[in-house]
Amino acid sequence: MKAIRRFTVRPVLPEPLHPLSDLARNLRWSWHTETRELFQSVDPDGWRAAGGDPVRLLGSVPAARLAELAKDRRFLRRLAAAADDLDDYLHGRRWYQQHQGASDGELPAAVAYFSPEFGVTAALPQYSGGLGILAGDHLKAASDLGVPLIGVGLLYRHGYFRQSLSRDGWQQEHYPLLDPNELPLSLLRQENGCPVRVSLALPAGRRLHAHVWIARVGRVPLLMLDSDVEENGTSERDVTDRLYGGGSEHRLLQEMLLGIGGVRAVRAYCALTGHPEPEVFHTNEGHAGFLGLERISELTGKGLEFDAALEAVRAGTVFTTHTPVPAGIDRFDRDLVARHFGDGAELPGIDVERILQLGRETYPGGEPGLFNMAVMGLRLAQRANGVSTLHGAVSREMFAGLWPGFDPEEVPITSITNGVHAPTWVAPEVFRLGARKIGTQRAEDALSVGGSQRWDSVADIADAEIWELRRELREQLVTEVRTRLRASWRQRGAGSAELGWIDGVLDPDVLTIGFARRVPSYKRLTLMLRDRERLTRMLLDPERPVQIVVAGKAHPADDGGKRLVRELVRFADDPRVRHRIVFLPDYGMGMAQKLYPGCDVWLNNPLRPLEACGTSGMKAALNGCLNLSVLDGWWDEWYEPDFGWAIPTADGPTTDEDRRDDLEAAALYELIEQRVAPRFYDRGGNGLPERWIEMVRRTLANLGPKVLAGRMVREYVERLYTPAALAHRALDEGAARELAAWKARVRAAWPRVAVDHLEVDEANGTAELGATLALRVRVTLGDLRPEDVEVQAVAGRVDTDDRLRDAQKVPLKPSGGPDEQGRWVYEGPLTLDRTGPFGYTVRILPAHRLLPAGADLGLVALPTETTGEGAGVLMR
Repeated sequence: MKAIRRFTVRPVLPEPLHPLSDLARNLRWSWHTETRELFQSVDPDGWRAAGGDPVRLLGSVPAARLAELAKDRRFLRRLAAAADDLDDYLHGRRWYQQHQGASDGELPAAVAYFSPEFGVTAALPQYSGGLGILAGDHLKAASDLGVPLIGVGLLYRHGYFRQSLSRDGWQQEHYPLLDPNELPLSLLRQENGCPVRVSLALPAGRRLHAHVWIARVGRVPLLMLDSDVEENGTSERDVTDRLYGGGSEHRLLQEMLLGIGGVRAVRAYCALTGHPEPEVFHTNEGHAGFLGLERISELTGKGLEFDAALEAVRAGTVFTTHTPVPAGIDRFDRDLVARHFGDGAELPGIDVERILQLGRETYPGGEPGLFNMAVMGLRLAQRANGVSTLHGAVSREMFAGLWPGFDPEEVPITSITNGVHAPTWVAPEVFRLGARKIGTQRAEDALSVGGSQRWDSVADIADAEIWELRRELREQLVTEVRTRLRASWRQRGAGSAELGWIDGVLDPDVLTIGFARRVPSYKRLTLMLRDRERLTRMLLDPERPVQIVVAGKAHPADDGGKRLVRELVRFADDPRVRHRIVFLPDYGMGMAQKLYPGCDVWLNNPLRPLEACGTSGMKAALNGCLNLSVLDGWWDEWYEPDFGWAIPTADGPTTDEDRRDDLEAAALYELIEQRVAPRFYDRGGNGLPERWIEMVRRTLANLGPKVLAGRMVREYVERLYTPAALAHRALDEGAARELAAWKARVRAAWPRVAVDHLEVDEANGTAELGATLALRVRVTLGDLRPEDVEVQAVAGRVDTDDRLRDAQKVPLKPSGGPDEQGRWVYEGPLTLDRTGPFGYTVRILPAHRLLPAGADLGLVALPTETTGEGAGVLMR
């Protein structure tokens, strides 16, 4: 029979073992090897049964074993050392406290980081894929660096789905119920002990209530809002039921709770704990964009006008976009959004039309009836970025319509390439090898803080040691695969008598390729199956065999993705090849931490340029695994032949999809047959593949420091967080009003701003390198003054369509006052600083000391064809 109520009975630890509770409740154990080993020693069998989760472990250890440990001096010494180490980690000065600007208060007092999912550890399954893993790595790296970050997310009672396979290979989803009391979480409580409750108003007088759970991610608190509380009705309780589930209204309510409720949770947490209030709010993708509306509402409630509040909020907001395709963005019906805001619902003090305008797709091809969360995120943030150099360029193209008149390269979206948290993803065996060479502390610093000098010591590791390590990791993967494959076949209904063949699956001495990720169509899970006979020959090659480990989940609503999974599974089920290619269901962090180190090659073959970053290959590289990838995302940026191989792409405008897949699959097969496998199996007189080992060594030494999340977070601090904090401080109430009024005046006057005439005086009469052109421009400013604008000459190389490339901007200066018609003359020199086809133009931009960029307003005045001389010059 089933229980009518479930709850968790917590163990009572003997007094000497009390530090175990603190160690278990701080998720630093998930990336700190010594702490995990300490818990494993409590009860090795229980540790395995608990899936490496110390909270579950402590709930199952027999009282007799606890009493025994309480008297074990050796264990107590280890426990005291681990507790002291955690205390030093939590309270010591780290990179942030020692960074330039820390002493004079230039750095942000705190940063709030909002994300719909966080992949911190498999013991807290609140992630579906790369976005969540990236968010978890961001928190962990911020903790290692001492950045005062507060994470904000939702607590999904079912998390993301668990995946299994039917007998015929069709994906099946399961949603196990998660009890927060069994997770490494604590409830945020008021001083009287009552749980803090965040509430949102809903239409028809309903309310949505949520409790706030806290996960301790090292030094970083992660606040997770949970709507499964008794005060809610059934539909409201289900708002945080599962990650990326439900229809449009369900998703809208999730995102309102994340953004609006998340800000309220941050305010409550800071008030109760004394944590500094955030000066910067970082929106990780558009799902949390409503946080900007709540912050505007806070300011309008104090008497600030909407436009001034908008400027104040924008100044301290950073928005990161992760999608390279419009289909990846959440968009809601305007009427649905309108129903949830205004009178009788949330934020009644803000005009609904102003809210709707923020998410309106005003660019060519946009749908006026939809509310776009990414568009709102960009309009509510003064600083925005993509997650690789290529993705930044794709994002500028994708959102260029929000800045009409500007070339995509001037769209104010920069890029910071993602990184991965090395202490989480580097295998303990890899870490121990490094620690033997440079010491434990220096090895820890190399993984968390970075610095290429700490990685150079890889050069001192002997070839034999590297190769022995790679084989050990491959052997561990073979064992893991056989265990998981046997469990999968049991779930598919197979009996023990059918599964003897699994003992021969994979070989620890065979070249091993890994492919694991979500299964949207653009990631092309089945590209490797394009020519099945050729793939089969590679797998079964008698001299240079290849084996492949594949994992991945399709979204529950994506039948196309599920068909791809089934296609791969059915091929892997074939008795001819099933010992050489396997599909492992239920891909997650626990599996990934075994998979990355054990593979020799990491395969990634998305449709270019649809991979925003693709961090799985980074995690593999940190373990000495070489990448075999399409030049997309981070690989486009950092690929070198030392680190792996680039799969050629056929991404021309006339190449149809099937033809493209055929060409790129053939290129993939050829690379493996002609270059990858020969290098792996080419052994010297000592029996070692010396050229392969050298590629492993260079991957670790030269690529390793680049792919670290520590490097990524340092870039966020220096390039985005600190400028945002300074802008936030500059936009006090008076400055915000000033900027808002100035923008309103400029927008009203801009239709009458024009470039009237351009004259050019070639100083020496010829267009030669080093010559100077004297530009004289007559402009109409209407009701604006010269201090409201900047008149620029823009010059550079021109392509065959006369488009400027690699342009430089030269400010021109006003010469005297306006003429009788109110027109102003601007003058300035333009130096011809490069040879070849060269061109220039002039333009007028709004200018104000508080603007972060000239394109901020999306306003520009350009010459017309009748403006006058100087359409450009050609240099020889």
